[in-house]
Amino acid sequence: MKNQVKIAVLVVAISFGAMAQKNNGAMNEKIEAARIGMITNRLNLTPEQATAFWPVYNEYEDKKTEVKKGLRVHLSESRSLASTDDKIKVELNDMMALRQKEIDLDKEYMQKFLKVLQPRQVSELYKTEQQFKQMLLRRLEQRQEKGEKGMKGPKGAKGFK
Repeated sequence: MKNQVKIAVLVVAISFGAMAQKNNGAMNEKIEAARIGMITNRLNLTPEQATAFWPVYNEYEDKKTEVKKGLRVHLSESRSLASTDDKIKVELNDMMALRQKEIDLDKEYMQKFLKVLQPRQVSELYKTEQQFKQMLLRRLEQRQEKGEKGMKGPKGAKGFK
């Protein structure tokens, strides 16, 4: 019975994740479904926990994505070293403010997670997120290696053989 509940929760979570990523293509849907499945499995969520956890987690992910997008935009638009020292200092302060915002968001949501999950589950959530990212990076590297066989590039450049 417990396994059936887990499967039902997993199916609902995967469906929700797939719907949320509908416009981003089949690959993103697969990645999102795998992430949701891995988190659900590793955290061993009860149905009550899953019902309370996923809306909070999705809200957290949305806010975290916005902050990271801000960091990426800031990095891509940052001035060159030819800028004045004052401009560079302002950019550095802006970058630190965005990083602080990310830390504040993590602190806020850790408290929210602890309201619906046990401390061990929250710890496992953070570990699982990191492991999932590492798994994605390894698979991306493997795909790039397969696609780039025979390409020549600078010695020591990652992805070139």
